[in-house]
Amino acid sequence: MSLDDRSKRIMDELVSNPSITSLAMEKKYNLTRRQLGYSFNKINEWLMAKNLPVIERTRKGHFIIDQSVFTKLYCEEESTPLETTALSESQRADLIIMMLLSSEEELSLNHFSIELNVSKNTVLSDLKQVQKDLEEYGLMIRYSRASGYLLEGKEFQIRRLLITITYQLLQVHGGHNKIRQLANIDTEEINEFNQRIENVENNLSLKFTDEKLATMPYILILILRRIQQGNEIDSFSIQYEELSDTKEYLATEEVFHGTEQIPVEERLFITLHLLTTNVYWSDYLTNDDAIPKLVLAIDDMLRLFEKSACIYLQDRQQLMNKLFQHIKPAYYRIKYQLTETMDVQDSLNQEFKELHHLVKRSAGPLKDLIGMDIPESETTFITMLIGGWMTRQGDSIEEKIKTVVVCPQGVSVSRLMFNELRELFPEFIFLDSLSVREFIDYNLDYDIVFSPTSLETDKKLFISNAFLTDEEKHRLRKQVMLELHGYIPKDMNVNQLIDIIRNHAVIENEKTLAEDLQKYIDRDEESAVKQSVKNREKNIKDLIPQSRITVRNAVDSWEEALRVCAQTLVDKEKIEPEYVEAMIHRTEEDPYIVIGPNIAIPHAAPEEGVNEVGMSLLKLKEGVDFTGDYRINLIIVIAAVDKQQHIHALMQLMKLAGSEEDRNRMISSDTVEEIYRIIESYSMD
Repeated sequence: MSLDDRSKRIMDELVSNPSITSLAMEKKYNLTRRQLGYSFNKINEWLMAKNLPVIERTRKGHFIIDQSVFTKLYCEEESTPLETTALSESQRADLIIMMLLSSEEELSLNHFSIELNVSKNTVLSDLKQVQKDLEEYGLMIRYSRASGYLLEGKEFQIRRLLITITYQLLQVHGGHNKIRQLANIDTEEINEFNQRIENVENNLSLKFTDEKLATMPYILILILRRIQQGNEIDSFSIQYEELSDTKEYLATEEVFHGTEQIPVEERLFITLHLLTTNVYWSDYLTNDDAIPKLVLAIDDMLRLFEKSACIYLQDRQQLMNKLFQHIKPAYYRIKYQLTETMDVQDSLNQEFKELHHLVKRSAGPLKDLIGMDIPESETTFITMLIGGWMTRQGDSIEEKIKTVVVCPQGVSVSRLMFNELRELFPEFIFLDSLSVREFIDYNLDYDIVFSPTSLETDKKLFISNAFLTDEEKHRLRKQVMLELHGYIPKDMNVNQLIDIIRNHAVIENEKTLAEDLQKYIDRDEESAVKQSVKNREKNIKDLIPQSRITVRNAVDSWEEALRVCAQTLVDKEKIEPEYVEAMIHRTEEDPYIVIGPNIAIPHAAPEEGVNEVGMSLLKLKEGVDFTGDYRINLIIVIAAVDKQQHIHALMQLMKLAGSEEDRNRMISSDTVEEIYRIIESYSMD
């Protein structure tokens, strides 16, 4: 069975641009909906005839294409080889780099000109582009009459480049043939390494993805060729103990079969390549003990995501296995800077962009385990896995209420307001806490806005104080729910819910269902208590030890008060002196830092000079004027390194600020010890 011309054009478009929508396809090819539907059915019949998964189409007109379709189509021998097509500048650059990586003879302009079928002037222009591409890897091209054109730089970076260029060329029409031609690789050699890779899979009890399986023979052949030419890997920050105990290290025996005297560094590099290669099936998965804390980190990440996305992920262990399958190779890719640079953001539809945002916010446990930021491409693939799982279980964040918190009162107050509102509305997805400036340029979709000040927005806006009493929380929740739903969800009757469920499903254990429903409805207060205990970082007594409490009778100005209060943090190198200047600048005419009668919490942004989380306190018996409207006796400088570590202590501080008795006790206290005892009483172990 073959495709007609129209269906073939549509298939080519889907493979090259999978993010295109049905509507865009109709406009591009001047098709009616019926014509596109006819061709779409033809394409799926053609795929089934080739034993490939069919292409799915969502209700919103997006296409879902299985990875094996791309791999199969790219790996087929095409009738039109790469060398007979017009090459783009970037394709010529990739081919020149492949020649530099793989050639066993001296290379001249003439070699490039003949292989690319272009003039020498075009080659010279292409070489300038190649040099720009090489800068990302810290490499350069050197030319000499004796040796011709050569790549210069660290061999580790050359290997990174080799892996990337091989992958890119294999995605091009006829790329397999061109690599074989340029690198002088014959079919027998490819077959030999395919067998070695199959032996590796058997030894490791896993299966690599089709996409990686197609690239591995070429990469391993070219790496071994470079080793044999004397281009051995230079020392790099690879941890022998971390890799030498892995099953993959032992499996390198299959890769190096018949090759003598392979240095340990080369075995480690090939081990790393095996560890970073994606798999679609593995026999040991989460039972693997190579990275003992990885399973816990993935589990913590999923729990944070579930809370942020307001969903419960079903068949959680299966999802854990799938995530582990992807994240284990990603762990090594990220740690050793081997992540492939791919822009996959454009392939995400709007809902997946919101999911991606929530995944990134939940990736803290992975970041902490690896010790560095998670690249966009890696978090995007995690998003796709979780998003696909949600689609399978019929869940979506599209119909959930998404909200942002807009607060002009600085990082600490803004984050505290965000956390309190998220506890108050656990059924909402809270996307971000934003400044007014960030809100103006915000590009994610949301339904409602919480803010202590009026804003220009066409979405529902609820004015809320930054700090809410229990009565204000109750009133705000009632107002929001009545506005959105016309009722208050907490007033729902469990028996009525069970009657509705019984009409549509068989209930196996009605008593347990009733208990779980009641827990879900009542989860506001319970989750607030549990969360504060579980997620707290540091108590207020830890962040304000006695050594950072200063007692003065009076100061001449607000500026002097800030400098005196912050000095203990500067002395301990918790903050830089410029942080003090930033606070002075930020707090001019800014009443929002006043959190209660006679008490203020000046602060600036973490990037303005914070080295480590901390607080300092200044008690002024006579007080100091602030903006002409406030008389401040207690000043607490806050130095936050992120949006989390100081939050628990800040909540304790807010509780203290709300107690008139304890505020007055601190103001009238004459000693640091007395003040610290009051602070200590608000610290819960």
